[in-house]
Amino acid sequence: MPNFLPINTILVPQGAEYKAVCRGLSGITASIPTIVAIPVGMKPLLKYLQQGQFLTPKSRVLIMGICGSLSDRYTVGDIVLYQNCVYQGKQQECDHTFTAQLHSSLSEKVSLVKSLTSDRVIWSAPEKRRLGETLAADVVDMEGFTALEFFNAARVSVAMLRVVSDDCQHNIPDLTPAINSDGCLNPFILAIVMLRQPLAATRLIRGSLTALKVLEQVTNLLFSGSSNK
Repeated sequence: MPNFLPINTILVPQGAEYKAVCRGLSGITASIPTIVAIPVGMKPLLKYLQQGQFLTPKSRVLIMGICGSLSDRYTVGDIVLYQNCVYQGKQQECDHTFTAQLHSSLSEKVSLVKSLTSDRVIWSAPEKRRLGETLAADVVDMEGFTALEFFNAARVSVAMLRVVSDDCQHNIPDLTPAINSDGCLNPFILAIVMLRQPLAATRLIRGSLTALKVLEQVTNLLFSGSSNK
């Protein structure tokens, strides 16, 4: 086995999250999975997956990245492992065996959570708390449900490991207008959005940097531990 799980492919949102995972794997001497940068958002991701070559039977896909907290229990820098994702009343499950193996290898550092996938950035603290309470979800992202629906239909095992980058106590800037239809961030619109809300922007940047550092560390931990298991 190339690594103890074994994981064939890591999917991670393009940009800073992808770079953090690559840094985490950079010093690993054992065999490592293929790392694929994916677009941000549900529609761009679905389009990308439909074009991709991810449908090898018995493959295992690990989705990594950052997420937002919908609960007081989870704060910036916390590592979370998804049990499932909900979107508009529907639910998709992560692979139980795969998730349990990841949980056992990271048990002291990771929490099992329920996730909400959103087609826009959930930026306001009151909305985050309301969604967390009404949907019994712990965290939110913009890709999870789409990925699970796609891979579950293809019978590809999926687990999701993310790091919290923003809590549910503070607003962050609404980055939705800065996400292009192809799932890339528009730097010009992003800059305008951030400048309009400097305090929220500063908080988002600080939280993201913390989360990205943890993402790098947990990637390294997961795969550096694999050679001696």
